[in-house]
Amino acid sequence: MALKVAVYTRISRDDEGDGLGVARQREDCERLADLRGWAVAKIYQDNDVSAYKRNVRRPEFELMLSDLADGLVDGVVSYDLDRLARQPKDLERLIDLYDERKRRVFATVTNDVNLGTADGRTMARVMVAFANKSSHDASRRIQRKHLELARQGKPNGGPAPYGWQKDGRTVDVVAAEHIRAAQQLLLAGVRIGTIRTDWQRRGLGHPREGVTRLPHHLVERMLTNPRLCGYRTYRGEILLADDGTPVIGEWERINTVEEWEAVCAVVAERKQKYPGHSLARKYLLSGIARCGLCHSKIRGQVVRPRNPDSVAAKFSYQCSVVNGGCGKVARVGGPVDEFVISLVLAEQRERAAGATVEEVEPWANASELADVEKDIADLTQAAKAKEITVSTLLQLLPDLERRRDELKLERGRFSKARQQTAALGVDSLEDFLVLPIERQQALILHSLSAVLIHPAGRGRRKFDPRLIEPVWR
Repeated sequence: MALKVAVYTRISRDDEGDGLGVARQREDCERLADLRGWAVAKIYQDNDVSAYKRNVRRPEFELMLSDLADGLVDGVVSYDLDRLARQPKDLERLIDLYDERKRRVFATVTNDVNLGTADGRTMARVMVAFANKSSHDASRRIQRKHLELARQGKPNGGPAPYGWQKDGRTVDVVAAEHIRAAQQLLLAGVRIGTIRTDWQRRGLGHPREGVTRLPHHLVERMLTNPRLCGYRTYRGEILLADDGTPVIGEWERINTVEEWEAVCAVVAERKQKYPGHSLARKYLLSGIARCGLCHSKIRGQVVRPRNPDSVAAKFSYQCSVVNGGCGKVARVGGPVDEFVISLVLAEQRERAAGATVEEVEPWANASELADVEKDIADLTQAAKAKEITVSTLLQLLPDLERRRDELKLERGRFSKARQQTAALGVDSLEDFLVLPIERQQALILHSLSAVLIHPAGRGRRKFDPRLIEPVWR
């Protein structure tokens, strides 16, 4: 009976995605197995997968090792030893399986290495060590090349990010408009989770064909990517030139620096204020309404209809003992929402009608930031020209860099506040009701700091607006 062998094929990069490289390996391996009189039990194929990178898992390689250990196959055929392993630890895992069962067979197309013998294992270890060194040297050269390209402001290799055309330099007008619209929603109080759900429903934001799931972190990255304002990054960090200023990339921008900083400030502040918490809201005044007796925050909750056949679900705002309240105030939510919305829209229309066109004042500390950045650049140049020692440079730089970062954060918050005010305007009730709940709450909080709901007494009563007390900002 012929021995059953596994054929393993792998290629590190398949830019075209057609699998021709692994197909050629498979044909040669099948021909070799036929010459040895072995039957091919299964093809294990890791296409476009690195064997050198430690953080990359090869699913077909792992499955092959499992099947070999379980006795489902009697050996392995591969095109070359470096297709199987470029890390010594992976080779040792394979050797351990051959140690357990001496009758397992092994063959490669390009060389005659037998893992079933001591000499073959020694030769295999030497070959993998050299393959690992070759990969390490190539990785170092590639990293050096990428750093040089980054310093020149050239785009990264690979697929262009969402917002740009395939060349990575020209803005995709439609995608850029989606990004800007989402950023405006973010400034107006909408959560990234709400934007992600909307984008996924509309099929937006997918940088690669065939991608159906849109992770939260990917949407956040697309809305806060430094590339949007032209900044070049390297290994996730904004790359700085010798004078301490960000390197500008050779591509069209989607945002100004101020717009990008404002969006980043919104995301950073939410993470600091609500670490690990969901900001989702179901009811308009949840967290805004307060009990008129104990002043505790009131949450909205569903009211079960008395009639079992009724499909109209109602909700109410109730002061809850569970949340530290007195439990003595409750009000049907719909009329309260309508009344508060009408008050806010009337106040904002009145404010807009009485507003005069004023010149937008610039950020007050712009000159200080420019001076700090100039001091950093001058010190760096002085150290290069041997006018000051490196020791002196390292003593003076930290305070200046710390102040520069503080000023940039302050500039981002200033831009955020200015853009948030511009993003809040709504003209009518119809426009208000179609907004996401987070933006509706932002509009309410732009005018009100709280809404006090006072008790109405026992029994059924008509809605009395006098018992709803807005606390204006």
